[in-house]
Amino acid sequence: MKRTSNRRQFLGASAALAATVSVGKLYAAGSDSSPNETINIGVIGCGARAGQVVKGFKDLPGNRIMAFCDVNSTRREKFRNQFGESSAPLIHDYRKLIERSDVDAVLVASQAHWHVLPTIAACQAGKDVYVEKPVGNLIHEGRAAIEAARKYDRIVQVGTQQHSWEHYRKAVDIIKSGRLGNICEVKAWDYYNRSPGRGNPPDCDPPSELDWDFYVGPSPMRAYNPNCYYNYGYDWYRLSGGGHTVAWGVHHFDIIHWAMGVKYPKAAAAMGGMYAFEDNRDWPETLDGIAEYGPGPIAKRGFVLQYTCRLGARRDFRAHAKCFIGTEGSMLLDRGGYTITAETRGGKKCIEEESFRTPADNTHQKVFLENMREHKRPETDIEVGHYATNVGHLMNISWLTGRKLNWDGEKEEVIGDAEANAVVNQPYRAPWKLEV
Repeated sequence: MKRTSNRRQFLGASAALAATVSVGKLYAAGSDSSPNETINIGVIGCGARAGQVVKGFKDLPGNRIMAFCDVNSTRREKFRNQFGESSAPLIHDYRKLIERSDVDAVLVASQAHWHVLPTIAACQAGKDVYVEKPVGNLIHEGRAAIEAARKYDRIVQVGTQQHSWEHYRKAVDIIKSGRLGNICEVKAWDYYNRSPGRGNPPDCDPPSELDWDFYVGPSPMRAYNPNCYYNYGYDWYRLSGGGHTVAWGVHHFDIIHWAMGVKYPKAAAAMGGMYAFEDNRDWPETLDGIAEYGPGPIAKRGFVLQYTCRLGARRDFRAHAKCFIGTEGSMLLDRGGYTITAETRGGKKCIEEESFRTPADNTHQKVFLENMREHKRPETDIEVGHYATNVGHLMNISWLTGRKLNWDGEKEEVIGDAEANAVVNQPYRAPWKLEV
C-alpha cells in the first residue's frame, strides 16, 4: 500500500482535525492513498495459529502477506514456502520487520508474552495491528497496549474472531433484548481429553534453529524444555501463557462482556490442580473459576460467571461453549450456533424456543481490512480484548495465591493484596522495557 504522505506527519494532522473529522475517515482526510490499494501485511510469529489467520487473509482480496518474522529460522522459512512469495523477506527480529516502509500492518501471532511489545512498536511506527488473543501475558501489558493505540491513533484489532461471526451477533442481540429474562449466571467451559498428558521430559538445549534467549524475551529466564515450546505447550507455562483460562477463556469472556454490557468483574476466585494426569505444566489442567459482576444493563442486580477447564475429559456435545441462564430461558452458545430452551410456568413455555446453526468463516480478517481502510476503531479493539483477557488472569492469580481477589476495575489493581498485585504488575526481564 504505497503512501506518498508521511505517516507521522499525518498523525499530527489527524489529532489537530479531531474536532471536525470523525474517526473512520482518516485516510480520506489525511492520506493520498486509495482505500482500494493493496494492504501489505507482515507476520510476526510463524506458528500454527498464525497459519490459520494468514490463510483467512489470503482468501480475501486487497491484501498481501509480504514478510515473515520468527526467532525460529525453520518456522519462518516454512511459512514463506507455504504462504509467501519466494522473494519475501525472512526476518529474525520483529523490530526490523516493523521498520520496513513497505509494511502497512502487522499480524502479531507470536506467543502471549510477545503480543504487546510488537504491538506497541508497530503503533509507534504508524502501522495498524491485528494481534492474536490473549492481550498479553500480564494485566499491565494490556493497559500499555491501549495507551499506544490511542497515543499513535492506530487500529489495533484483537483476534477474538467469534465476535465477527453472524450467529454470535444474533445471540448477543437476543440477550440484550431481555428475551431470556433476568440473567443471574453465565457458565463457560472448555473440555479436552489430552490424556495421558505431556510427561516430564528433562530440560535440555534448545534446537539450533531457535533463538531461545530472544524467545523468552521479557519473561523471567528459564531453561528450555520441549513441552514449553512445541504442540501448543506454550499456553501451559507461565513463561508464555496462562493455560486455557486465558487462551480459550478470552473468547468466552469477550462474548459474555459484550452480551451483558460489562467490562470487568468486582471479584474472582479459582480452584484446581493436576488431577487428570501428571506432567510438568505450570497451570492446572483441571480448574473452576468464578467471577462476580456488579449490576449492569442486562443483569440489574449483577451476575456470576463460572468458567470450567478440563483436559482429562471431553464432552461429546459442545466441548467449548457457554450458557446464559435467565429467568425466562437459557441460551447454549458455541462456535456452531445457539439453542434457546424455555423455562416453564403453569405448564406453559415462557418464551419461544429456537436453534440456529452456522459455519465459521474469515469475517474477522475482512473486518480488520475494512477497519484499516476506514480508520475505524474495531469492535474487538485492544481495550475490549484487554478486559476480556483480564478475567482469566484474575482467576489464575487467585489460583496462585490461594484466595479470592477483590478487583478495582478502574484502577486495575487487587484491593488490599500486595502479593496479588505483584503478579498483576510483574516487571520485564532486562533489557526489555514496556514503554509507550
